[in-house]
Amino acid sequence: MTVSYDNLVTFTKTVLLRCYGYSEKEADITARVLTEADARNIPSHGVSRLDFYRKNIQGSFAKPGAEPEIVWQTPVSLVVDGHDGVGCYIAEWSVSKTIEKAEQAGTAFCAVRNSNHYGIAGLWAEKIARHDMIGMAFTNTRTCGIPTYGRERVLGTNPIAVAIPEREDRLFLLDMATATVAHGKVEVYDRRKKPMPRGWAVDENGVGTTDAAAFEHLFYANPTYGGHLFLGGEGEENGGHKGFGLALLVELLCSGLSLGMSSLNTFQKGKGAGITHFFGAMRLDLFGKSGDLKDHVGDILQAIRKGETAVNQERIYIHGEKEAEARVNSLKNGIFIDDATRKLLDSLAKESGISIV
Repeated sequence: MTVSYDNLVTFTKTVLLRCYGYSEKEADITARVLTEADARNIPSHGVSRLDFYRKNIQGSFAKPGAEPEIVWQTPVSLVVDGHDGVGCYIAEWSVSKTIEKAEQAGTAFCAVRNSNHYGIAGLWAEKIARHDMIGMAFTNTRTCGIPTYGRERVLGTNPIAVAIPEREDRLFLLDMATATVAHGKVEVYDRRKKPMPRGWAVDENGVGTTDAAAFEHLFYANPTYGGHLFLGGEGEENGGHKGFGLALLVELLCSGLSLGMSSLNTFQKGKGAGITHFFGAMRLDLFGKSGDLKDHVGDILQAIRKGETAVNQERIYIHGEKEAEARVNSLKNGIFIDDATRKLLDSLAKESGISIV
């Protein structure tokens, strides 16, 4: 089915308020973050995450009502303890503080510990970039990834997001997992009962698999063996060590600088989720006139857009364009919800006493 943007926000917010115990401000930002993912055709991080968020509350990994706290700061930096609260709310609060500091000092960085899943990383980098800044957002996750030459999961999918403004209110927006894909994409293939592409994951023996259902079972039944491959895949031949290095870099920025838990120690009973984030903001006018810089960035990107395409390809996409165009279409024609996600929403509709349409 398709649902209007506003209806999906309202429905999700109501569910969070009535069934999850979220406060008004926690429910509002979380509903918008999840809806934005679906609107941008990123269903792995959309309203299907409501099931995951509820399990986190039931397992005492997430605690609605907990308020973030600044535990260290300078004029250009801060460290935030989220106290196991709602991830989207903690991220919104922390990014707002980072922007405030960057507006005053020119640049600012923020490390966050004891948080939870905060939605699509690109949304936070974009929020910063809309203030005529370069925005950066990183996060660790639960353990998913197998290091080069290893067999055990030690790192998360650890995404990187960087947003740089160009002219006409457009953005270069790189938002990527350092694993081949985010785990949520495997969940989408499992929900839709489809085989996933080879090269995404390996089983408990370190052998590549396309069976999304079997991998999902293994992922939750066996916390140690079998997991995602990092960019470049197995070994070093195709650069797997580079993807592993990027994931480790994200881990050190997020967990290392916040004095928080590494991915390996997240989601331990009685200790909260332990997710960590890192945000960065740099004002464009540190490097010249903001308008001149955005025009020049636009010229560079436009030259790439106009490049000759490969056979049977219609265009070259700059990072973030597909998602931005999907969002425009969603606002006009509604957001697509697959059958598996609709079943989840139908059950939540019955529980909360609100219709999704």
